[in-house]
Amino acid sequence: MSRLLITFQLLFCLSVSNAVAEEAAVDFQKEIRPILSQKCYKCHGPDEAAREADLRLDTFLGATEDRGGYKAITPGNHSQSELFTRISSDSDDDRMPPAESGLQLTPEEVQALKKWIQQGAEYKQHWAFVEPTLPELPMVSQTDWSRNPIDRFILARLEKENLSPSPEADRHSLARRLYLDLTGLPPTIEQLDQFVNSSDPQAYEKLVDELLASPQYGERWARHWLDLARYADTNGYEKDRPRSIWPYRDWVISAMNNDMPFDQFTIEQLAGDMLPDATTDQLIATGFHRNTMINEEGGIDPLEYRFYSMVDRVATTGTVWMGMTIGCAQCHTHKYDPITHTEYFAMMALLNNADEPDLLVHDDAIEKAREKRLDQITQLKLELASQFPPAEGEGSEEERRKRNLETKFAAWLNSKKELARDWQVITPASMTTNLPRLELLEDGSILSTGDITKRDVFDLKFDLANFTQPIRAIRLEVLPDERLPAQGPGRAYYEGRKGDFFLSEVTAKSGGQSISFHEASHTFGKISIGNGTADAANVFDGNGSTGWSTSTEEGQPHHLVLNLQQPAQPQHLLELQMIFERHFAASLGRFRFSVTTEPGIAKAVRLPIDVIDSLTKLNGETDEELQTTLLDLFLEETPELAEARKPIKNLENQLPGYPTTMILRERPEDNPRITHRHHRGEYLTPKEVVAPNLPAIFSTSKSSPRNRLEFARWLVSEENPLVGRVTVNRHWQEIFGRGLVRTSEDFGTQSSYPTHPELLDWLAVRFTDKSSKGLNWSRKRLHRLIVTSATYRQRSTISADQLRKDPENLLLGRGARFRMNAEMIRDLALQSSGLLSLKLGGPSVYPPQPATVYAAAYGSPKWPVSKGEDRYRRSLYTFSKRTAPFAAFTVFDAPTGENCIVRRDRSNTPLQALTLLNDEMFLDAARAIAQEELSEPKNDREIVSEMFLRILTRPPSEEEMSALVTFTKEQKERFESGALDSKQWTQLETATPELAAWMMTARVILNLDETVTKP
Repeated sequence: MSRLLITFQLLFCLSVSNAVAEEAAVDFQKEIRPILSQKCYKCHGPDEAAREADLRLDTFLGATEDRGGYKAITPGNHSQSELFTRISSDSDDDRMPPAESGLQLTPEEVQALKKWIQQGAEYKQHWAFVEPTLPELPMVSQTDWSRNPIDRFILARLEKENLSPSPEADRHSLARRLYLDLTGLPPTIEQLDQFVNSSDPQAYEKLVDELLASPQYGERWARHWLDLARYADTNGYEKDRPRSIWPYRDWVISAMNNDMPFDQFTIEQLAGDMLPDATTDQLIATGFHRNTMINEEGGIDPLEYRFYSMVDRVATTGTVWMGMTIGCAQCHTHKYDPITHTEYFAMMALLNNADEPDLLVHDDAIEKAREKRLDQITQLKLELASQFPPAEGEGSEEERRKRNLETKFAAWLNSKKELARDWQVITPASMTTNLPRLELLEDGSILSTGDITKRDVFDLKFDLANFTQPIRAIRLEVLPDERLPAQGPGRAYYEGRKGDFFLSEVTAKSGGQSISFHEASHTFGKISIGNGTADAANVFDGNGSTGWSTSTEEGQPHHLVLNLQQPAQPQHLLELQMIFERHFAASLGRFRFSVTTEPGIAKAVRLPIDVIDSLTKLNGETDEELQTTLLDLFLEETPELAEARKPIKNLENQLPGYPTTMILRERPEDNPRITHRHHRGEYLTPKEVVAPNLPAIFSTSKSSPRNRLEFARWLVSEENPLVGRVTVNRHWQEIFGRGLVRTSEDFGTQSSYPTHPELLDWLAVRFTDKSSKGLNWSRKRLHRLIVTSATYRQRSTISADQLRKDPENLLLGRGARFRMNAEMIRDLALQSSGLLSLKLGGPSVYPPQPATVYAAAYGSPKWPVSKGEDRYRRSLYTFSKRTAPFAAFTVFDAPTGENCIVRRDRSNTPLQALTLLNDEMFLDAARAIAQEELSEPKNDREIVSEMFLRILTRPPSEEEMSALVTFTKEQKERFESGALDSKQWTQLETATPELAAWMMTARVILNLDETVTKP
């Protein structure tokens, strides 16, 4: 054999060998890391406390360190690697993982690890923790198929697997798909005809733009976000009382419709209150983290459940913006991802410095309605004097009325003057509490902020050096304030008790010596339980279970007067201690102290404080303005006008109030909340103080946020390698039914590997790119890019080849076909029937549902079925009770709002068919469809055709047409013969046999699999 031939043969063998080696190269990210993560990291991963034999396999250094003559991994030599020896052992005692772990390796996994060790055991950082870079568009053979860059990535993968994309779907299917994906509603017959029959080559693109601009776009995509935000209209836990947070839901809708960039959308929700000159909308946005549950059970520690709220906030933030199971590190260092137990609490510290007030949301429409009602009230009050009963005796009725009024008013005024005292506001020289923060305001009142407990103690010291006479009585004013729950004056935040307080005891010292109270009075007092009268003397009876409360008049000022048994001398320090003790947290929110040196018993006078102060300064006649004010007050309480005041009271009860919503407010810099590491994640085991910070894997010289605003900005910065991938993956999942990463809630080391990693990175980079080439965080532009792709427009029918090679459609060689979510199914029925109300925003509504749903809830609350168009509002606005969720939504796997949900389950149960057939909402829709079709003369075939277009967005086949025409005739005959009783359904009580028959047909179509499935 010639030397030249031998050389060629050697070169050929070498090239073949290199090709085989290259083809056989083990992909660490795709093949090895999943094995190590799922089978080894639990005992040999990041968690030092759980680590066995001090062996760490999640890092190259840990796996290759010398362990006294052997190494777990010797790169390039599997036979000298203890890891391979143990995983391939025939001995049950030696083999790893242990048999009892249930994590045995498959033969294929053992071989993969062997190859990887032989090839050098290269470790790479987890793909999701590496900043994405813009990949080149792949080369493809079928160059005329792609409509935008997305298609190049999809087609390249299909061609690699010897598959071809599916043809484009027909226009009926495309219209239905687009409308459902972008607005959550099917097209009307008119909208469908306009698109299907259009000859415009840009008809599809124009329809996309039209739907993106629709107000219904924001409603459809808000529902997706509210799953992440764990939105609900109640507090959760046992009592699960209603809460007002729907303004946050409306903010999300508005942000979606306005295409607020996702980075701004993020910052405003996590830290809108910390932005300069924060607007009302930015404050409302912080409701994202007020969606946590609130426990109102008696006996609970409110600080403990605040801790659980913080646990939820950390986990939710990690899920939504990082796609990581951060919450796993609450109790111990994460067993799989590089997040330590301490780093978890450092992240909590970033979020932990906010107070949680309610915000009064002023609204122009409500303002106008209030002004109109207040004008009516004012007019009626002006007429009160003319309704005063006349006195007996001589003169005209008007003269006798005037005489009687003057007499009674003078007597009333004298009685008030006799009770009035000269009160002087005193301000504390020092204020200490067990926990709340007390702030002295300009008017001498004191505002309480920060955390509260079930037993708050306020210690106040007053310097009386400016007084020359002994102090004989103390007055405590409790004052409303918009910053307090229900405008105060208390800080109780439970529904039904919002704005309440419970002052158990007040004690006093003068010159260090205790002094006693006597002769107490108040302007108003109620006990919150049973509305029993709260005796003013309760606050010094030594019994902590009694006290003073104004539970039925939240938001109103009142005062309590306490006379001193022994006068406090002016040269002494006056010390007051207030104890607020109840089975729920209920300390005061805003209050003010005054004292009087006048002798005699001081009494509480049911008049505004400024009027009382004016009375003490009178020398003879009152001025005209004060006289008018006093007369108005007299007319509002004199028993002679009790009947005349009833219309005024009715109008006051109908006065529209401003809605409130739950927000965050950053605490002052001089009063930060301290965060501790909690051993084993338990509230009762606080350990060392932890400073705010990121996990070390994400922390660089550039990224070291120290507060909530800096953290929010970091989350949407280039320093966070996860946010772009995680966000576009969720949107891809919402449109295609499955993300490019299947585990859309987990991008950590336990995640599934992306089906199209280059496409994921391309989308992530483009989405976050603010240059002219990027999408600038725009969700509308992202959605437009996706839905205008050839990938999206494919037919969803499956070929035999696709079924064999790609049964789950991971390669996206056909259109996505999956069941719609619960709200979309109901909205489709309402839209198809013409019942749907397109009213945007506002308080949640109560569409009909079985009465038994709420009967089983705590306290058997009522479900007041909404009337008029509110009965048919979009499902997004349905009142959501966490412990008794809306029945039809639960049947179709809607979440309860108790946790952040990234992926909804999709089940297929008989209950779903029963709901579509028998639920009152769907019966309403079926009747409305039948009525609409019978409102004009049509033959049977025309009616069936229109029903199909309404509900299924396509014409029926001839077989379907014949079957339904025959079915309808049979139903009509049965109703006419009495074989079917139309009175068994409320919707059919007044129906003719023909209407009843067509309603039954509409029910059949609404119940089809195709009806609830995206085409």
